Amino acid sequence: MGNRRKARECALQLLYSLEFTKVEGSALEAWVDAYWSVFTEETQNAQDIRAYMNRLVHGVQTNFDTLDDLIQSASTNWKLERMAVVDRNILRLAAFELTRMSDIPSKVSLNEAIEIGKRFGTEDSGSFINGILDKISSTQ
Repeated sequence: MGNRRKARECALQLLYSLEFTKVEGSALEAWVDAYWSVFTEETQNAQDIRAYMNRLVHGVQTNFDTLDDLIQSASTNWKLERMAVVDRNILRLAAFELTRMSDIPSKVSLNEAIEIGKRFGTEDSGSFINGILDKISSTQ
């Protein structure tokens, strides 16, 4: 598994937990540090993983309302609050990459989100995520 995939998965886990515990500002930094302190995977690229994870988590948190508005407008038949928590946060991560990270090709962001959705979501998560992100990426 690549460093960025692992970072995306770590960011997803953090964002998932933040759905249930609202943390902002300096408390967010402490939350990320606490998460990272229990990160048990030993890897020579741990700092690269953490740096990209931080970039994603802070980016999503900073652009939270804008990302949610974008996802909601691309999702014609689903209210954001009715989406599975995992799917919603995968969409936020990918929407952030698509709209704010020009150094990541959109195809990579879409494929990564779909694969993470298949791994962490339901049987239908991959196609659900693909449909919404396809609409978002076509407007960017």
